[in-house]
Amino acid sequence: MKRFPSRLALGLVAGLIAQAAWAAAPTATVNGKAIPAERATVMLNEQRAQGAQDSPELQQAVREELVRREVLAQEAAKKGLDKKDDVQAQMDLARQAVLIRAYLQDYMRANPVTDADLKKEYETIKSSMGSKEYKPRHVLVETEDEAKAIITKLRAGEKFEELAKQSKDPGSKDRGGELGWSNPGMYVKPFADALVKLEKGQYSATPVKTDFGYHVIRLDDVRDLKAPPFEEVKPQLQQRMQQQKVEQHIMELRSKAKIQ
Repeated sequence: MKRFPSRLALGLVAGLIAQAAWAAAPTATVNGKAIPAERATVMLNEQRAQGAQDSPELQQAVREELVRREVLAQEAAKKGLDKKDDVQAQMDLARQAVLIRAYLQDYMRANPVTDADLKKEYETIKSSMGSKEYKPRHVLVETEDEAKAIITKLRAGEKFEELAKQSKDPGSKDRGGELGWSNPGMYVKPFADALVKLEKGQYSATPVKTDFGYHVIRLDDVRDLKAPPFEEVKPQLQQRMQQQKVEQHIMELRSKAKIQ
């Protein structure tokens, strides 16, 4: 039995033919100057990337936008604006930006971040986070003597939250020194080392010195840390690792370049 193409297949073919015809011919001619079809293709692709659906209306809107741009560009050229140094510099920068984007897209296609890379990074981050999450408070002061004075006041029964008002940490002083839930890896090493030694409700018996000053730390609570599933964080990991790979490539190219 002979089979005939479905309506869907015919529709898709017709759509492809229409798109090919659209791409093959100039988009429009303005004052005798043809607008290259490639410009329409680029603009259509940008619209599709933003979620627009292919349609005759979209193609017409793109055509109209390109005509408007050509009209304005021709008028600017008539006034000699394209010869001005600052305008030429901006045009050069715009051209350079497009070229750089094309190069980096090509580099990322040729050097993708693999699932194996992502899983390895995920496991590294998981192991660095540890198995516990902590909720500390702290008071940060300039000198060791100031920190010792705070510890003396705590032993005398004064409230940690009140003493935290004299902290030089603006992000926590108005919240009684509270830093929120976090894993020790988020803090500088001396702070993290002191934090994990504390019992729930206990404060540091001696000042903790870091590059920021002297801390008095209290541990309010501790809980088991459950890392998010790999699939949940995969997009963020992929974006970060791609950025790292690109940055590393740029630095390699820069190190080889002759810069005077």
